[in-house]
Amino acid sequence: MPIITTIDDLKRLHKRRAPKMFYDYAESGSWTEQTFRENTSDFDQIRLRQRVAVDMTNRTTASQMIGEDVSMPVALAPVGLTGMQSADGEIKAARAAEKFGVPFTISTMSICSIEDVAAHTKAPFWFQLYVMRDEEFVDNIIARAKNAGCSALVLTLDLQILGQRHKDLKNGLTAPPKLTPKTLLDLSTKWRWGLEMLGTHRRTFRNIVGHAKSVENMASLHSWTAQQFDPKLNWDTVARLKEKWGGKLILKGILDVEDAKMAVKCGADAIVVSNHGGRQLDGALSAIRMLPSIVAAVGDQIEVHMDSGIRSGQDVLKALSLGAKGVYIGRAYIYGLGAMGQAGVTKALEVIHAELDTTMALCGKRDIKDIGRDILLVPEDFEGRWA
Repeated sequence: MPIITTIDDLKRLHKRRAPKMFYDYAESGSWTEQTFRENTSDFDQIRLRQRVAVDMTNRTTASQMIGEDVSMPVALAPVGLTGMQSADGEIKAARAAEKFGVPFTISTMSICSIEDVAAHTKAPFWFQLYVMRDEEFVDNIIARAKNAGCSALVLTLDLQILGQRHKDLKNGLTAPPKLTPKTLLDLSTKWRWGLEMLGTHRRTFRNIVGHAKSVENMASLHSWTAQQFDPKLNWDTVARLKEKWGGKLILKGILDVEDAKMAVKCGADAIVVSNHGGRQLDGALSAIRMLPSIVAAVGDQIEVHMDSGIRSGQDVLKALSLGAKGVYIGRAYIYGLGAMGQAGVTKALEVIHAELDTTMALCGKRDIKDIGRDILLVPEDFEGRWA
C-alpha cells in the first residue's frame, strides 16, 4: 500500500483504479478549463505569515456550520455520480464524514438514493437540489429529504443550463457505462472497480428512477435529465422552495456581490461562493478571488461558505482567513473514494485536517475560530482591477 501524505497521492491512485470516463468526469471543467485551473492556482498567490514563540498547545479545529457542530469547518460537497467512482460511493462517503464529524451532502444526481444513505448512517446529512422543470418531482424529492431527516437543503443556482464539458462528451459518459469496445478495453484494466460494482444493485440515478414520471429505464432517464434542468429558475422560485422546505437553506453558486445581497433578502441561512468547480461558466473568476468582496458585502448578515479549488488544509485555512465560515471539498474526497473507497475518503479528511491544524499553529493560532486575515499576505490586486 503506498504511503498517502497528500491529496495528489490519492488523485494518482484514483486515476489508476477508476474507469476513465468517471475519473475524467471528476477531473474536468467546461470549455477551455481556464476557471477550473485558476480555482486552484489562485490559492498559490496568497502567502502565510509565520509566527514564532507562541504557545501552540491545546489546539482545536472544532467549529460550527449553520449551527451544526463540526470537527473542522469542512463539508463534503455534493458530487453527481459519486457511486460510480466506487460502488455505493455516497454511502461510503457519508459514513466517513459521519465518523470524522463533518457534514456530507448528497446530490440530486447521486447513484445511491437519499433513502439509501439514510438507512446506512445515523447523523443527519444535507441534500443538494437541482431545480427541475417537473415541479411534482421537485416537491416530492424535498419531501423525501425531510422524511430522511436531512438537516439542510443546499439549493444549486448555477446550473440552469448545463455547461459543456468536452471530456464527458468524448467519453460518452453514462451511468452505468455503455459497453462499447472503448469502454470494455478500459474496464478490463479496472477489475477491482468492476468486482465491487457487480456486488451492488446501485448503478444508476436512484433519486430519479422510479420517482420521476416516465423514467423507468436508462433510455427514458437520459432523455428526461437532458430536458429537465429549469432555465426559468429565479428568486421567486427560490422563495417558493424555501417555504416548501421549511428548514435551513444554503444557496450554492453565488459568485457576485449583487447575487449575494439577493440571497440575504430571500432569507437563506448561508451561501456558498462557488463557480461549480469550474464546470459551468468558463472564464469566470475563481471562487477564492471573489470570496473577499462577497464577505465584505454580506458577511455580517449571512453565513458565507466557499467551494471550488480546495485541495489542502492550507487552502482551507486561506479561505477561512478571508472570511468563509466553512468550505466544501468535492474533488479532494472523490480522489480518495476512487482510490480506496471509504478508507480513502477518511484519508482525504485526515490529510486536510493535519495540514489545517499544523499550518494554523505555525501561523500562531490555536483555535480555528480565531483565524483572520492577519495571518495572510494577499497581493494588493488579488481581486483584480477590472474596467
